[in-house]
Parts: sequence; structure tokens; C-alpha cells
Amino acid sequence: MIMIKNSISLLLLIVSVSLSFKHAWDTAHYQSNPASLTMMTSLGINRSAVPVFVFLTVAIGILLIMPKTFFFGNMLNAMSIVLIMGLALRAGNYRIALVEIPFLAMPLIMIWLKYPFKN
Repeated sequence: MIMIKNSISLLLLIVSVSLSFKHAWDTAHYQSNPASLTMMTSLGINRSAVPVFVFLTVAIGILLIMPKTFFFGNMLNAMSIVLIMGLALRAGNYRIALVEIPFLAMPLIMIWLKYPFKN
């Protein structure tokens, strides 16, 4: 049972860290990625906020990897997802807010499962 819990936790950790770095890359290269540019514009995010979002998503990915900062990384991840959901709702884009719900559940489930293979 513990091995299954750790395996699920490890799988979620890999997915979460991968998504964090992918989102950082996409955000940093928003000018060549029309989908990212359209989404950020629709949410009211201006160009001066892009470096902040890139730094935040890279920091989240790094914090998730280390056992001592795992909880803090998941909390930052959940807060950033709630921020995106709030911006989407303010912009009237309910689809983005609804799509983010499973991604909000992921860091909360990871907190509950705890860091994989930590004694």
C-alpha cells in the first residue's frame, strides 16, 4: 500500500515539475507562441509581468524537487493556479477557470500524499 502511495506521489511529482518547466518555457517564449500570447492578453497580463511569471514557475519546479521545500512549492503552485483562475473569471473566460480545476487539485493531492520515498 505504501509503495502504491509513493508511486502515485512520484508520478504526480514528475508531471507537476514537468508542467512547471514547460509553462515557464512557454511563458518566456510567448512572442513565438501565439496561444500563450493570446491567453496572457485575454487574462490581462502585460509584458512587464512575464518575467515574474517565468521566475515563479521555475521556482515552483525547483521547490517541488527538494523534500524540504516540497510543501512550499505545492502551496505556491496552488496559489498561482488560483491566481490564473481568478484572472480568467475576471476576464469572463470561464473555460480557462474550469480547465484549471484538475491542476488545482494536483498540488493539494501531492501535499496529502507527501514527498515520495521520504522516510
